[in-house]
Amino acid sequence: MMNDSTKRTAPVILIANDGMGKADQPLPHKLIHTYLSLLVEHKLFPAAICFYTEGVKLVVEGSPVLDLLQALETNGVPLIICQTCLNHFGLADNVKVGIVGGMTDIIEAQWRADKVITL
Repeated sequence: MMNDSTKRTAPVILIANDGMGKADQPLPHKLIHTYLSLLVEHKLFPAAICFYTEGVKLVVEGSPVLDLLQALETNGVPLIICQTCLNHFGLADNVKVGIVGGMTDIIEAQWRADKVITL
């Protein structure tokens, strides 16, 4: 797994779904769990992870990936959460990890990145 010695700039990851991809649950949750597990295991830390629309459901109480997101945050990965989206879903009081911000914060993270990956 990625043993290329070339120095890479860490990408920003955008998560706009309650999981990875579009399918009936539990597949999207299983896929995002595997993806985040591999990032942690291989120490592939993105510059930031931004959560918006249904992606905000992954940072709240009951999320199946909270432990992995906490591990990423502990390793210095900023987790930026869209406040408008949290409010829309009535989840603002249930956030368990990350920094609640706005679209300006997401744009800033994207603009600073050499690469943006959307899951």
